[in-house]
Amino acid sequence: MATTYAIAAYPKEIMLREKSLVSIRPLEREDGEALREFFLRIPDDERYFLKDDVTSRATIQQWIERLDYDRALPLVAIASGSIVGEAVLVRRRGNARSHVCELRATVAPAWRDKGLGTALIRELCDIANDAELDKALFEVVDDCQTGAADAARAMGFVTAGRIEGGARDIDGHLHDITLLAMPLGKYYEWSKY
Repeated sequence: MATTYAIAAYPKEIMLREKSLVSIRPLEREDGEALREFFLRIPDDERYFLKDDVTSRATIQQWIERLDYDRALPLVAIASGSIVGEAVLVRRRGNARSHVCELRATVAPAWRDKGLGTALIRELCDIANDAELDKALFEVVDDCQTGAADAARAMGFVTAGRIEGGARDIDGHLHDITLLAMPLGKYYEWSKY
């Protein structure tokens, strides 16, 4: 069952906690190099935990060439002409899982603790809820992505499971992975108040 995500509201400007404005919009084909530059500003030890080699021009080019907003909807946050945050909603494939999506978010170090990650996650949850998906999942590497986990929990995500030793860092040390879930629909609507 195909899901079409409502993106007519974009681009949109949002005000962060400390009163700076960022513009949020879907990733566009012209954003390839800017997106790669954004990921190069993420510290190596954090970037290591991302699911793809985001410093590879080939990886970024593949994303750009295969943009399919109904399958994966990437949003970027832009300030002063640069990408300062990126988040993506990935719809699960197959009829049995198509009611669930996965969310990912990355924020540039200089833009953390300002509410940008929470804003990006909320935008994606709003889109998923509008598309009548049932659940959003958010995976975090414990003790390495605590800010992202705190932001998701503050929005109403709850722990759905844990994988002990599910991630290995650059030095080979194991880290647990926590899977957070947000029921959408009425639960999500109520969580926004």
